[in-house]
Amino acid sequence: MNKKKNKHNFWKRLHFKYRLSIMNENTLEEIWKIKASMFSGIVLILIFAFFLISITSAIIIATPIRYYLPGYLDSEVREKALRSAIKADSLQQQLEYQEVYINNLRNIFNGVRQIDSVKIIDTISVSENDPLLKKTDRERDYTKRYEDEEKYNLSVLSTSAASPMESVVFFKPVRGVITQKFEPIKEHFGVTIKASSKETVSSVLEGVVIYAGYDVKTGYTIQIQHKNGFVSIYKNNTLLLKKLGDKVRTGEAIALLEKKEESDKNTDTSISLEFELWYKGSPVNPESYISF
Repeated sequence: MNKKKNKHNFWKRLHFKYRLSIMNENTLEEIWKIKASMFSGIVLILIFAFFLISITSAIIIATPIRYYLPGYLDSEVREKALRSAIKADSLQQQLEYQEVYINNLRNIFNGVRQIDSVKIIDTISVSENDPLLKKTDRERDYTKRYEDEEKYNLSVLSTSAASPMESVVFFKPVRGVITQKFEPIKEHFGVTIKASSKETVSSVLEGVVIYAGYDVKTGYTIQIQHKNGFVSIYKNNTLLLKKLGDKVRTGEAIALLEKKEESDKNTDTSISLEFELWYKGSPVNPESYISF
């Protein structure tokens, strides 16, 4: 009974209303009054605290005050630094492209560059959308008739399935002189070709670029996957013209070799290309397949 009585008294006191009045001391006139219970006061305090916390959180999130909070600034600064680094790298690569392009134009206008120093790509790779190269109706009919007649003719198949040179004609990667031979015992899996400065590096076969990037040891390197299990690797380039996933034709320009100009005119202006040829995961001698 005492517990129930105490509980009843507690809720009664909690809901008991109090009156707060403000009176004029001289006239004893009641100016302002309020009636509230302890329960109403607690509810009002909680509502006020909720609004105060909400407004404070909104101010911190929407204003620079958040930068003064410990731990908040670190993640945002790291994200901004990473985005800036990526953007700076892209701009640097674009500047290198523009610099090479402008230098080529300057040399052409000054008559410094030889005509045959850069291979004419138009004679090697042609556009598939060229209307002059589209087949006529007679050519399409002849091709379809020939394919139907030879579909089951097994005599046209190669009798030597192990020959990697079947219907493969390699293109020379760059004009120059071989200064170091293929020596796999010394872990030199390709040949070193010494070429004059400002030379174009070409793809030896039609294929797809499987790697294009910068390596600390080999410089700008590009790798191309060809048919019949061949992979060609071009190292020590000055500038790459293709990116990962690009399809290239035989003899198409994929990189540039250009040595930076020296103040001494007697300084050798040649530069070397490291070229490797791999067949089904093993290095092969490029001189056995390409006439340098």
